Amino acid sequence: MWSAGSLLAGCVLLWLADRLWPLPLPQDDMARVVLAEDGTPLWRFADAQGVWRYPVHLNEVSPYYLEALLTYEDRWFYQHRGVNPLALGRATWQNLTGGRVLSGGSTLSMQVARLLDPHERTLTGKLRQLWRTAQLEWHLNKEQILTLYLNRAPFGGTLQGVAAASWAYLGKSPLHLTHSEAALLAVLPQAPSRLRPDRYPARAQVARDKVLRRLVEYQVWPQGAVAEALQEPLLLAPRLEPSLAPLLARRLNRPHSPPLIRTTLDAGLQRRLEDLLLGWRARLPDRTSAAIVVVETETMAVRAYLGSVDINDARRFGHVDMIHALRSPGSTLKPFLYGLAMDAGLIHSESLLQDVPRRYGDYRPGNFSMGFSGPVSASSALALSLNLPAVQLLEAYGPKRFAAELRNGGVPLSLPALAEPNLALILGGAGSRLEDVVSGYSALARGGKSAALRLQPQDELRERRLLSPGSAWIIRRILSGQARPDRDPKAELAQRPALAWKTGTSYGFRDALAIGVGPRYLIGVWIGRPDGTPVPGQFGLASAAPLMLQVHDVLSNRDSQRGIVSPVPPVPDTVGVAAICWPLGQPLNRTDVNCRRQRFAWTLDHTTPPTLLAADQPLGSGLRETIWVDPQGLRVGPHCPGATPRVVALWPAPLEPWLPRVERREARLPLASAQCPPPALSSVAQLTIVGVREGDRLRSPASSQAVVRLTLSALGGDGRRWWFLNGRPLGDSGFEQTLTTALEQVGRYELSVLDESGQTARVGFNVVE
Repeated sequence: MWSAGSLLAGCVLLWLADRLWPLPLPQDDMARVVLAEDGTPLWRFADAQGVWRYPVHLNEVSPYYLEALLTYEDRWFYQHRGVNPLALGRATWQNLTGGRVLSGGSTLSMQVARLLDPHERTLTGKLRQLWRTAQLEWHLNKEQILTLYLNRAPFGGTLQGVAAASWAYLGKSPLHLTHSEAALLAVLPQAPSRLRPDRYPARAQVARDKVLRRLVEYQVWPQGAVAEALQEPLLLAPRLEPSLAPLLARRLNRPHSPPLIRTTLDAGLQRRLEDLLLGWRARLPDRTSAAIVVVETETMAVRAYLGSVDINDARRFGHVDMIHALRSPGSTLKPFLYGLAMDAGLIHSESLLQDVPRRYGDYRPGNFSMGFSGPVSASSALALSLNLPAVQLLEAYGPKRFAAELRNGGVPLSLPALAEPNLALILGGAGSRLEDVVSGYSALARGGKSAALRLQPQDELRERRLLSPGSAWIIRRILSGQARPDRDPKAELAQRPALAWKTGTSYGFRDALAIGVGPRYLIGVWIGRPDGTPVPGQFGLASAAPLMLQVHDVLSNRDSQRGIVSPVPPVPDTVGVAAICWPLGQPLNRTDVNCRRQRFAWTLDHTTPPTLLAADQPLGSGLRETIWVDPQGLRVGPHCPGATPRVVALWPAPLEPWLPRVERREARLPLASAQCPPPALSSVAQLTIVGVREGDRLRSPASSQAVVRLTLSALGGDGRRWWFLNGRPLGDSGFEQTLTTALEQVGRYELSVLDESGQTARVGFNVVE
């Protein structure tokens, strides 16, 4: 009775001690590792002591390592209850007879207890260790105790756990260890500082060989395998702590993130592109950064994420993630507008648009490139990224409607407070993120559906309809340099599309962008200053496009080496080819006098929308006009004797200065009859430029170093005039006022003027030395 009471009292005391001094099992200590898709460590966040570890389970470690560890450290691990009396007795006898410490008797459970609750090597400390060992055996099973050892054993420096050591020393997963590597990692925790293989390779090799011989002694591994392992030199990978994709790692490291943060990145590609971008740093202007994102089109998994040139470069604001930052998209929104306009039935690929000076209230957009092109097709306007045709098209489509369609399609735009979408939207007059723009471009490769980028394997694939399959296919063809179908439509339709890409430059040269749609990948590149200051001379085609093309070459070479061939995307049933004529934009017989230029166009649903007129174009100034002619072929009034109607297709009036003389209005219309004259088409005199003539060659006097100064005025027209030099706004003048400008560089110039009635005039001249 007394013994039973004593046993019960002992149990109560042990239970109470366990409650008062609970087992200090590790909690979330903020040590996290960010992983690539294949498990390669990309970045690590150390704990408060600067230690980083890579958590693993038993099934994620090589069986060779487990065999080596248990054989060398604790052969009876699964049989004892935390303490092995035979091992303790043997160690005590060897240490006493040898006069020094020759071996230890600690089991793996005891080693885990010391790792969880460190103590001094005294009798009190040993008793404390035994108590913690007992607690471990009470509360955890053997697999849980062994897992704690795998993740907490010291391996030198700031490394804890076999996985962290395997990646740091060997550059590989602990699941793929060889016999030799397993033996090395099994022995390192015995003396992690003294046996560090990167500092003391000879010592580490001797210790490794000792483990190998013991494994043969206990017949755990065959003699042949151990003999080969003993012949292997100690080969280590370069000691590299995880240092890839730091800005993505920071983005995904949230307060309640798991110890292992898995991403969709390709570690090899990420490392290759980070080296590539560091090589580009010397080409970038001072305080300029760059960003690259690569996305696999089929899965929308992000394979490379470079938010800046170098996170440690403070002068370039390397800590700012420019993939996620809000910036101006420049002209990269234009493909969406052209695709949506096709779906709305406003244009086909060869619709006639007007690249001429134009005024929209107080807004007078210019062109980034030199001068104006006059009549251009929709495909050429998009391929050349002309501003005025895009503004004309946006006015017809509606800026509010365009912004709403982008938002619904997964490309949200940011505007200032209380601001509404306007025509500047299409030239970058709104904020967007590089990742959202790339997401929108995925519609060109995914049948018109855009999809959000997937940063982690558990992210769902979320799609939204942005374009129809047909318009997405056509826009991709245009951006890949295949804007016009051949006379043999079948041959053109079967052709494999090349890289489709578009550049963008924001106002003031603040942002340079290039977006590419390849056979398997989407590529987004941004270059600029994160603080938003201008970089003169930096624009998408010169700055971002070369980097994007180099990234595309890297991806193409990787696929070629791996034998990956991308399938030819199918042609949507809604896409067709039609021969159309300018200026009407309609199918006509080539013998028809109103067919002035024939072109082949991509069409949707077999429809050919007519030429789109500008909203401010005066009535009666093009396209299809009815005139009356007498029997002699002279133009007369509709009530004149013998007058018969005739339909004439005239080019839009604003295009007159850019047309050959044979296509201009006075050449296309018959002469007016003197006996029965027709009504006047316009009461406003023709607008002409005074001060310089077509083809003039201007130079400063030989004895003068001054720049060429030009005084300009205009005759005819109506109201105020707005002047453009090489496509860029120059200034405005009144009806009888002059405008003076300085021409500082030699070369070709194009001067244009626009008046309040919508008339335009242009001259081209040269400044020579």
